[in-house]
Amino acid sequence: MAKFLLVLLLFSAIISCSPSYYKKIAQTPKPAFNPGVPDYGDLNMWAAHPYKKDPSDSLPIPFQQDWRDSVVDVFFIHPTTFTDHSRAWQINADITNDTLNAKTDYSSILYQATIFNQQSRIFAPRYRQAHYDMYNFADTSVARKAFDTAYSDIRSAFMYYLDHFQGRPIIIAGHSQGTQHAKRLLKEFFDGQVLKNRLVAAYLVGMPVKADEFKTIAPCKDSLQTGCFVTWRTFRKDYEGPKYLSLENNTAVTNPLNWKTDTSYAPKTLHKGAILYKFNKIFKTTNDAQVHGNILWVSKPKFPGAMFYRSKNYHIGDLNLFYTNIREDVKRRIGLFWK
Repeated sequence: MAKFLLVLLLFSAIISCSPSYYKKIAQTPKPAFNPGVPDYGDLNMWAAHPYKKDPSDSLPIPFQQDWRDSVVDVFFIHPTTFTDHSRAWQINADITNDTLNAKTDYSSILYQATIFNQQSRIFAPRYRQAHYDMYNFADTSVARKAFDTAYSDIRSAFMYYLDHFQGRPIIIAGHSQGTQHAKRLLKEFFDGQVLKNRLVAAYLVGMPVKADEFKTIAPCKDSLQTGCFVTWRTFRKDYEGPKYLSLENNTAVTNPLNWKTDTSYAPKTLHKGAILYKFNKIFKTTNDAQVHGNILWVSKPKFPGAMFYRSKNYHIGDLNLFYTNIREDVKRRIGLFWK
């Protein structure tokens, strides 16, 4: 039984180093004050920033010899890490909470944002993220206020970025709640706007994105396009997902193994590598992938301990299950953008 529980704990940490985030607090400095609206001139208000050392600079050992550059910027919006059900009454996270910031830095920033660091500078703002439980009340005024507050911080951070880092090509990337805010950001600043010409691509993962979500930003049809977006949500093959998925219309889905939006099957041989609970270990050919309706179907991933994982919803691994494939796709699209 003890071994069984250990394996479950390791798999649940698919995008996290350890649940003992208090051990990391000393490495995540606290801002000098607790502002109502974050001051993004304070580097501590950024989970990742090119002017400071942070987990987004990390590289799994197999990639540490790769040539690196910083020819584009990535504005990465992390998913909510504010999941403590006992604090759902708070609705928005305290941006100065040391433990929560450490949880963000050593989960999403380490296991997701690092995907983009081969040729990019990464900007990932801390923000007053809406509590996870707000999704249970998404159509209420309280939930809307929580999400609006979170987006207002994302917007402020992006405005600060534009004011201080002008003129560079940019990738917009997010997961889960991060994607929710990324869609709003794209609509406000890129869709039909002059910034559209600077968009390398948008990685909008873990949330539904309609094929016609934007007026001028279309889904990428393959890996040879720029100025477009990719999106998917990952589930076990033969599982249709929660009922609400069947009610969605015109949802875009990208297969991150072949970067197509059709239903063509991508075998395991196209899987270049996942990063799971061991950051320095690449797990190759762990699963296949195929677009199925509004979602992405994959075979049950094969790696040590996977046999004990019963969930058919792989949302937590939407990005790092395809770590190497995405990393190579980012490099390819950056190269195409500069041609």
